[in-house]
Amino acid sequence: MAGHSKWSNIKHRKGAQDKKRGKLFMKLAKDLYVAAKEGGGDPETNPQLRLTIDKAKANNVPNENIERAINKATGNLDGANYEELTYEGYGPGGVAVMAEVLTDNKNRTASEVRHAFNKNGGNLGENGCVSFMFDRKGYIVINRTEENIEEEELMLEAIEAGADEMETYEEAFEIYTDPENFQDVRKALEESGYTLDNAEVTYFPQTKSKLEGEEAEQMEKLIDMLEELEDVQEVYHNLDEQ
Repeated sequence: MAGHSKWSNIKHRKGAQDKKRGKLFMKLAKDLYVAAKEGGGDPETNPQLRLTIDKAKANNVPNENIERAINKATGNLDGANYEELTYEGYGPGGVAVMAEVLTDNKNRTASEVRHAFNKNGGNLGENGCVSFMFDRKGYIVINRTEENIEEEELMLEAIEAGADEMETYEEAFEIYTDPENFQDVRKALEESGYTLDNAEVTYFPQTKSKLEGEEAEQMEKLIDMLEELEDVQEVYHNLDEQ
């Protein structure tokens, strides 16, 4: 996987996306809700919840907000029932776009997502219209600037635990796994003492589409508008941003 580090692109976009503190808190609260709903409210037995709690604390989310989101998910508090959905469509120039949402109001969210596509030269499609263009993979990032990490040793440990490949960049090691092996690889690396900057199962485009001029500008606006929506958790696309 040649080219720029995905983590560099993520950090750049996340910085712009999460500049509004309140909106960031809401997104992280929903992440906590989903993690606790799927794996239980105990971070000792739920690695995804533990990782999400660490992320929330790193972004100065108050402990009471964290506890409230977990309690809602585990039924200890009354609250909204969130539903996970994925919207698929095409941006300008036929660029494939998927938006993962977490919502307590499907009609509102569908209307907002459709408006973002229509306003920026795209169109919302049916489920499955673009998802076949993406591969779902486990993705783990280890910062190589904070610790003295031996590249070959890390690679051997990751592969032995079930990883498919590892890419080395100036600022980070990026490890890719089959989704079924993701938890085993993450657990093995954590138990070996590595600090994971990021660990998730996510989507990677099989091919990328290059746009220029007005279409490129419209596509960037579509991505930004989708990411600004409160219910949208992640946006995936196959735009070539290099």
